[in-house]
Amino acid sequence: MDTQSGTTVDLFINGQTVPSGSQRRFERRNPITGDVATIAAAAQVEDAIAAAASAAAAFPDWSETGPNARRALLLKAADALAGRAADFVASMTAEAGATEGWARFNVMLASSMLREAASLTTQISGEIIPSDKPGCLAMAVRQPVGVILGMAPWNAPVILGVRAIATALACGNTVVLKASELCPRTHTLIAQAFADAGFPKGVVNVISNAPDQASEIVNALIDHPAVARINFTGSTRVGRIIAQRAAAHLKPVLLELGGKAPLLVLDDADLDEAVKAAAFGAFFNQGQICMSTERIVVDNAVADEFIAKFSAKGTVLVAGDPREGKTPLGSIVDPGAASCIQALVDDAVDQGATLHQAGQRVGTLMPAAILDHVIPKMRIYGEESFGPVVTVVRVNGEEEAIRVANDTEYGLSAAVFTKDITRGLRVAKRIKSGICHINGATVHDEAQMPFGGVKASGYGRFGGKAGIDAFTELRWITVETLPGQFPI
Repeated sequence: MDTQSGTTVDLFINGQTVPSGSQRRFERRNPITGDVATIAAAAQVEDAIAAAASAAAAFPDWSETGPNARRALLLKAADALAGRAADFVASMTAEAGATEGWARFNVMLASSMLREAASLTTQISGEIIPSDKPGCLAMAVRQPVGVILGMAPWNAPVILGVRAIATALACGNTVVLKASELCPRTHTLIAQAFADAGFPKGVVNVISNAPDQASEIVNALIDHPAVARINFTGSTRVGRIIAQRAAAHLKPVLLELGGKAPLLVLDDADLDEAVKAAAFGAFFNQGQICMSTERIVVDNAVADEFIAKFSAKGTVLVAGDPREGKTPLGSIVDPGAASCIQALVDDAVDQGATLHQAGQRVGTLMPAAILDHVIPKMRIYGEESFGPVVTVVRVNGEEEAIRVANDTEYGLSAAVFTKDITRGLRVAKRIKSGICHINGATVHDEAQMPFGGVKASGYGRFGGKAGIDAFTELRWITVETLPGQFPI
């Protein structure tokens, strides 16, 4: 069956594709046409337990597998993933309304993440620490922790699905990936790439669940005694729930949550460069990226000129059916999300904001929208839109720009535009975010970088050596080389 008529996908447990124990399935529909895109297995609690048990059984052998053997398999997985690019394009288009360009970028970066993870297998190092005790050899040693539960969203499904498990595997852990209800086929394709690469049974497991069973499946996995750590990428609301559940078991959690990224345009900025970065950051993948530029904080000294250039750029950023490939923007993920985004725009306009937009929303197709003269009383000033909408807040001077940039509960990504790099570094240091780019877009990700936020955007870091910290346990081990001397 093709994706438009509803591809059927099963769970991936212990190296095999299997239906749910209850045989129940659920449908994911194409956001543009309403047709069935995927018919997916709806895991029950027993299936979740089976996936965790499979990963636990595979852990002893996998954790003792040598670093070069793990590296070789991860490199094979990277190639296998890249080899399935056409499948990922089809599934992301059908399930999430993504453009082909966004889907192929997902596959490219996810493959890079697997190659980066492969390079880390020989970098999981410890140290010898001088001891005050004679004859005591003291070591700090990093070890894999066991089963890692990863939960990834739909918006960058290949990137974030792979990121949830790649470094964990490199460190010698086994994994369970809980697929998003909005892209079950896309996340299941990741499992198939690992199977193609020849990963041992049980090392990688992927389960999908119906939307109405998400909480019980997640709770069962968090509660499972074999699950040692959890990582979640998604909304701040759900992230808080997961963190609270894990806290009851004292299980560490890595959270990458919502964002309201500011892009500061200071009075000495190169406006043409700022416009390019703002358009890319705000509207790539219809603004459905955690790092998307949601707020442009622009100095009044250059605001009119910036808006003239930026609104002109916005007129060409129209949306269309991604299957046709004729427009830079594709579909918003579902009609409900589109309605919520439109409500934020309407509220701002009703309260005095100026809207620059080339046309009207049609269903889940929404052209780029720029809201100028946004003020705090408007809902969109503080609420994450997660759509092709960006606000412009006008300020007077550097100090006010920094204050407005920090006037949010979120703190994931940010950007500052100025021709004075020393000034840019000074401002970047004062912005409360996990990531900040000077004269670059807020949307920027590389496999080797420490990725994560502060405040309501979460805690912990994915990427590079920071990921090793997240997915290993640091232990103190000693060896006594002299006869013991004790006071009693």
